[in-house]
Amino acid sequence: MNVSTEAALSSPKDILGSRWTQLVLGLVCMMAISSPQYVWTLFTKPLSAKLGVPLSELQVTFSLLIVLQTFFSPFQGSLIDRFGPRRLIAIGTLMSGCSWILASMASSIGMLYLTYGIVGGLGTGIVYVGVVGLMVRWFPDRRGFAAGMVAAGYGMGAILTTFPISNALAGSGLEATLWQFGVIFSIIGVLAAQGLRAPAHPAEAAAGVPAGSPKDLAPRQMLRQPLFWLMFVMMTMMSTSGLMVTSQMASFARDFGVADLLVFGMAALPLALTVDRLTNGLTRPFFGWVSDRYGRENTMFLAFALEGVAMAIWLATRDHPMLFVLLSGVVFFGWGEIFSLFPSTLTDTFGTRHATANYGWLYISQGIGSILGGPLAALMHEKTGSWHPVFYSAITLDIVAAVVAIAVLKPVRARYLAR
Repeated sequence: MNVSTEAALSSPKDILGSRWTQLVLGLVCMMAISSPQYVWTLFTKPLSAKLGVPLSELQVTFSLLIVLQTFFSPFQGSLIDRFGPRRLIAIGTLMSGCSWILASMASSIGMLYLTYGIVGGLGTGIVYVGVVGLMVRWFPDRRGFAAGMVAAGYGMGAILTTFPISNALAGSGLEATLWQFGVIFSIIGVLAAQGLRAPAHPAEAAAGVPAGSPKDLAPRQMLRQPLFWLMFVMMTMMSTSGLMVTSQMASFARDFGVADLLVFGMAALPLALTVDRLTNGLTRPFFGWVSDRYGRENTMFLAFALEGVAMAIWLATRDHPMLFVLLSGVVFFGWGEIFSLFPSTLTDTFGTRHATANYGWLYISQGIGSILGGPLAALMHEKTGSWHPVFYSAITLDIVAAVVAIAVLKPVRARYLAR
């Protein structure tokens, strides 16, 4: 990095008034939309009882949340690139919070699909792809770390709400819990979004970009590259395994008989969910930082293999409450980094100009993973009467993705960039 670039990156205006402020605001917006996905598992039992539907039918709500969050993200990313982040991200946080308010009034599974699933999914999708796309433009020199930090807000935001929501469900009931927290999330998210903006000058976005950076590709050009589809398949595989655990944990914890056992005086399930939010958040900036220094694919291999091995040990020791809590944290530590590694790898490869819209296309893989890891995994469990086939499938996807990262993605991407 030359002297002028280094000065630009460390000036007081840059640190206090621009990209570091943007990072904090983006982090808050992500935290405001994290609970719909990461505390969903706490709602499955009361919602199933209220609406009188089986788990596999209820889990369609979760899949709709992720599918709508992801499948419309290319369109949402284009809108953000065109109209700016402040307005669109404020609308997204408002929609996400209102989805809980509306879901509190749902009296049928169809209404739950519409409110929690569709409205919530569209809202969280606008915020997620918008904030990540914004950060990879503000931090070209620390792209993995910056994407990881805001993604950590999405992964860790629910750590502040898991126990309060669990306690509210027990004390106030389902409807009051959804309504009250929906209002809180809406207010916080809309206020934080008011300070967001894109880099004002090209120099702000270009500072720190190393020589030999890739040519900027628009989405239609990127979609013609086999390299993009290789990343898409890999992210689908990893999303499937992680979202299986995210959406099904309460169910298999109860089946394993550990959900209500005490660990350090707390019930194992909410404690595990709290630990998971912590590790799922920490892994994103940590492995993003590692990948900035030691390479994206090398980091993918390490992290993906870690999740696969941890999940195998987790299954083998499933009836031990202490190990259930600890290993659940390791599993999420090996999974959550996909939300820093894949967007940074994509932008490294295809450029920054269309970063938000391009990541919107890759983020669709998360929606596919939600279908495979949500209702289809629940259906596999119902058909087989066991969680073992579900875990074996997720472990296989993790290990295969790790091998593909180091043996296929690394050389293919190196050849592409060399061109």
